[in-house]
Amino acid sequence: MRSLIKNEPLTESYFYILLCLLEGPNHGYGIMQKVKELSNERVTIGSGTMYGATGNMIKKAWIQETKSDDPLDARKRLYCLTAPGKEILLAEYERLIFCIKSGEKIIKKGSANE
Repeated sequence: MRSLIKNEPLTESYFYILLCLLEGPNHGYGIMQKVKELSNERVTIGSGTMYGATGNMIKKAWIQETKSDDPLDARKRLYCLTAPGKEILLAEYERLIFCIKSGEKIIKKGSANE
């Protein structure tokens, strides 16, 4: 597993925000809508959570603000994923896969004993 994550799992909000930005730059409202879509509306990020999370991720250099080429979007804050952010996202993805595989072993063994 990658060393950057240091055994600290990401919150679902952070994971989904980074996952959305893997597809390319997006603004806050667009990210909030994409998170709802990706999670089948199981995860909803409010504006307070969104801007708190993006502020923290900017400080950690996982994401950065960028400018839009579209003059109609000039006032919107666009966020994009950085290389360290991508590494954090992939490390968390690997951690989640490991958890699922570990759980499957036990769950399958447990249901075989019933």
